[in-house]
Parts: sequence; structure tokens; C-alpha cells
Amino acid sequence: MLPPSVQAAFDPTIAMQFEDELNRVLPPDLPHRENVVDGASKHLALIVEANKVLNLTRIVTPREAAIKHVLDSVMPWRLFLGARQVLDAGTGAGFPGIPLALVLPETQFTLAESIQKKARFVESALAELKLPNVEITPARAEELNGIDVITARALAPIPRVLSLFRPALKAGARILLYKGPDAEQDIADALTEARKLRARMEVVMRYDLPDSMGTRTIVQLTA
Repeated sequence: MLPPSVQAAFDPTIAMQFEDELNRVLPPDLPHRENVVDGASKHLALIVEANKVLNLTRIVTPREAAIKHVLDSVMPWRLFLGARQVLDAGTGAGFPGIPLALVLPETQFTLAESIQKKARFVESALAELKLPNVEITPARAEELNGIDVITARALAPIPRVLSLFRPALKAGARILLYKGPDAEQDIADALTEARKLRARMEVVMRYDLPDSMGTRTIVQLTA
């Protein structure tokens, strides 16, 4: 378990600041929007508290965190519809897994984080948020089986992802990667590895974040 200084309850005042920004930026048609705002604001407030000793992220201001952590995580939620088991590989402080789990309560999420201090923080956050469809594991993501969809933000270049998750791809898993505006170059760099695995790579979604905070490209890998 985390030391008491990290497990301290979130500050409700800070949570309200995140709640206000989330209400401004999240799409009005987002499923379970009210629960997403409530849970995500608490999650972000917990990160602010833990960040005092763990240095989980540099993005903690309400507006930037609401956009770069939560909105970015949930924008492609439709791509996860129908999945029974989703693996968030290298979840860090819980993104995109926790926001997606709030949007899709019928889907089971496993958050994999091999850096122990981050895994312990997520474990503590999940205990506070009481999310029944989420679990955290310190195991490396590539060691886990029985997954329908694997997702990740900033995990590794696509050639490395193809190599790491070769067994999962062969077993029928889909991989959805959050990439930046240069995704096409990453795809081009992975062509040799993809041919070896007979894997297909395609851009399935692209969106711009508000306030000129960047362009996101979702790349899907299948075998």
C-alpha cells in the first residue's frame, strides 16, 4: 500500500475545479457523462495530491488536465464498444483506462503498470473511486492473456508494439494506439514488422484537442 501522505483524501475544492472544466469540455452525448465528470474530477484531484511526492504528471492545471488526460482518453470510446476485456498497457496514472471505464461500465478494464509507484497510486485511486469494472496489475502488459482490446497512450513505437503483442494479435486481439499527428510515419516505420506478422495497420480516428493542445490519431492494429 502507499504511504499515508500519498493515500490522503483528495481536496474537494480542487475536485470541483476539475469538475467545472470537465463539464465544459466533455461531449454532451458522452455515455454516463455525469458519472464520468464526477469520477474523473476525483481521479484528477487524487493525482494532484499524489503528485506532491510521486511526480506522476506535469499536467495538473484544471483546464489542461481535463483536456489532455480525460477528454483525450474518452474521445474514441465508440471504438471500444462490444469489447468484454480491455487492457490498458502502461497506464501510468490511469489513462486512458480509468476515464474509459467510467464511460463503459459494462466493459472490464485491466490496467497494467510495471512501475511500482505508479501501480500503487492507481490501486489507491481505484479504492477511492470504487470502480467495479477496473483492476490494476503490476505485471507487464505483454504477459497478460484473454484480452479483446489492448490500448495505450505513448507506450512505444508501432514496431515495438507489434513485437510485444504478437501473441495477442495472433489470438485475435485488436490494438488501439493513441498517437500524435505523425502517426503515418510511425506506421511506415512498422511496415517490415507488420508484414512478418501479417498484421494490418490503419488510422481509424483523428481529432483535434481544444485550445490547440494537439492532434490525436488512433491507429488500429489487427492480424
